[in-house]
Amino acid sequence: MVKRMLCDSICRPGLPRMKSHLVIKLGISVLALGLAVRLLVSKSSDFAPLYDDHASEKFPNFSPLNDSTGIKETEKSEEICDLFNGDWIPYSGGPYYTNESCGFIDGHQNCMKNGRPDTGYLYWRWKPYGCEMHQLDPKRFLEKMRNKSWGFIGDSISRNHVQSLLCILSLVEQPVEVSHADDYKSITMIFPTYNFTLSRIWSPFLAKASIFEDMNGVSTSEIELHLDILDDAWIEPFSRFDYMIIAVGKWFVKTALYYENTTLLGCHYCPKRNLTELGFDFAMHKVMKRAFNFIVESKHKGVIFYRPLTPDHFEGGDWSAGGACNRKEPAREGEFQLGELNRVIHDIGLKEFEIASRLASENGIDFRLFDMTALSLLRPDGHPGAYRFFQPFAKDKNATVINDCLHWCLPGPIDHWNQVLFEIVLHDVQN
Repeated sequence: MVKRMLCDSICRPGLPRMKSHLVIKLGISVLALGLAVRLLVSKSSDFAPLYDDHASEKFPNFSPLNDSTGIKETEKSEEICDLFNGDWIPYSGGPYYTNESCGFIDGHQNCMKNGRPDTGYLYWRWKPYGCEMHQLDPKRFLEKMRNKSWGFIGDSISRNHVQSLLCILSLVEQPVEVSHADDYKSITMIFPTYNFTLSRIWSPFLAKASIFEDMNGVSTSEIELHLDILDDAWIEPFSRFDYMIIAVGKWFVKTALYYENTTLLGCHYCPKRNLTELGFDFAMHKVMKRAFNFIVESKHKGVIFYRPLTPDHFEGGDWSAGGACNRKEPAREGEFQLGELNRVIHDIGLKEFEIASRLASENGIDFRLFDMTALSLLRPDGHPGAYRFFQPFAKDKNATVINDCLHWCLPGPIDHWNQVLFEIVLHDVQN
């Protein structure tokens, strides 16, 4: 029954506005993306309880970074290399933290607690071609970000990203909650010693949207998306952030009615209504252009990153047909490609960014690309898979379990997004 409701919420026969040779492939891809969208809205506690730290028993090489590690200030470096292209290489050091040393892991990404039996996916590090990154240094990051404010704007992948960052930074100091939305989808934390503020803002479209879904992500009506009105959730605090990372995409494939100037223009996959099918690409182009134009014209003096869509790794079928992600190590380069639908979403965002970035440069706006696609594409082993759920095979080793091959285990490969981010930001500060 849930499967049927989910499909009613997002599935559709094709993309009338897209080129005809893509229609069949994209229609199939939408089914594969079904779990991705479903997982983007699943409700669970943002803050797991803190546990006694027995990490060293499970990971002999684990040594959380703190004042006793003797972190050394990095010397001024030369020109930064291309951090976004490289390979994963074996790393014996293990994770920066564990589920027992961090209390900010969403239950669905807490792969260790949920019983994932293998740990090999934790023993790899990202190595850009032609250069080495500095050791992850959260203490130095907090020192350099003293009195600064960061905002992460987007959907549950942004939440996943923020929780990784909180786990890393909390090795130095535990943050304190400042405020939160009623549903905890948006929250602000502060690291008191450094007066460093970190905000996560829920805005899956960047535009004003009325969403009619329950806590399980099941819709009772179509989303009402206003293409000409940006979401106050991020517009209102925009000027207060020194750094921002904006990342949206997969919510656009959901069934929605599109409005402009309060007029209903049409929809995306609404077969029961007598409306023009405009296609999600129509809406995404419009919203991204409007959001990026706002940024370009904002006179903002901080740094704004745009992170394009990152891949999922369903294999053996789509999510509803037994698709899973059971790999135990990184993939070889070229082994995975973005699926057709994901590529459309990725390319729309990239195209609009490229247009906006040229104008941003002219206007003195520091608007940058933070593209984790290549890095993430090689890590099919880093998703929760069946271990999105607690002990999924405890009662039946052959149980059929819907896999999460979109979000990332914590700790896991997404922690290296933050290592790249640290490298960029600290290089800027140092130079």
